Amino acid sequence: MILDEPRKPLTLRDCPIPDPGERQVQLEVLACAVCRTDLHVIDGELPNPKLPLILGHEIVGRVTRMGERASLLSVGQRVGVPWLGWTCGECFYCRSGQENLCVKARFTGYTLDGGYAQFTVADERYCVSIPESFSDAGAAPLLCAGLIGYRSLARTGDARRLGLYGFGAAAHIVAQVALHQGRSVYAFTRAGDGAAQRFAKGLGAVWAGASDERPPEELDAAIIFAPVGALVPAALAAVRKGGTVVCGGIHMSDIPSFPYELLWGERSVASIANLTRKDAAEFMAIAPKVPVRTTTVPFALEQANGALSQLRTGKLQGAAVLNCTVSS
Repeated sequence: MILDEPRKPLTLRDCPIPDPGERQVQLEVLACAVCRTDLHVIDGELPNPKLPLILGHEIVGRVTRMGERASLLSVGQRVGVPWLGWTCGECFYCRSGQENLCVKARFTGYTLDGGYAQFTVADERYCVSIPESFSDAGAAPLLCAGLIGYRSLARTGDARRLGLYGFGAAAHIVAQVALHQGRSVYAFTRAGDGAAQRFAKGLGAVWAGASDERPPEELDAAIIFAPVGALVPAALAAVRKGGTVVCGGIHMSDIPSFPYELLWGERSVASIANLTRKDAAEFMAIAPKVPVRTTTVPFALEQANGALSQLRTGKLQGAAVLNCTVSS
């Protein structure tokens, strides 16, 4: 499925199977989850994508060929390919352990072709092993919703009362990890979205309500996954003095002005940018211990536009996952 131009539907067409570069592996794509970031690329909210582009950065695939200098993986191995696809290793950020901020970074499904396809290639150094306990479809949302959620959760420190704004793919994974760590989860959804609120409570949230509601008690921290800037002052109003609001998305609408009183009291606002390979290794070790159970909605590869449409309108509970295997 190919994006030829922003703000246009993806088109299904045949392309040559890509050959792996020196440090790359060729992968048969088994499954690829559909992420809100894909919508931001399609809608032109993330500038300068590679065009034409194969979207998709939550890839579960099996190695079918190795590049000449590839040696970390093996043919037949199942691996995941996340958003971060390559870094320079030389800039200030790479040298200081912040490769997620690399000034020359390349990103899967944005500046590199991704997984809305039957085959793809990826730098083996940025692939991650998939725990055997996860199915292909069940593992796919871990590669972004899980990883970005995990990095966002870590940014909240030891917060015990945690608010999650936007209860979709990332939040439903983060909630499980947070509960496993002994935290209390408060879920915020679109007004009137009773299904999402029931979904959150079914996973163990102690409270679920609309995003413009105040929770029954002050929060220690909140994570915003919905790309809505107006949620920042709402979350600041819900957290206690000294609390933190973490913005977990790669794109958000403008944050409206708000009174300094909401920020005062040493409240803070932070953002999460991309992920590191360390995040991926840590999260894939933790996920089976929780154990994380992903809620997925299956789509055939050629139904990618429909999956994106359902994500856009908030009709999904959990994550849409494309089945990319070749039909026999």
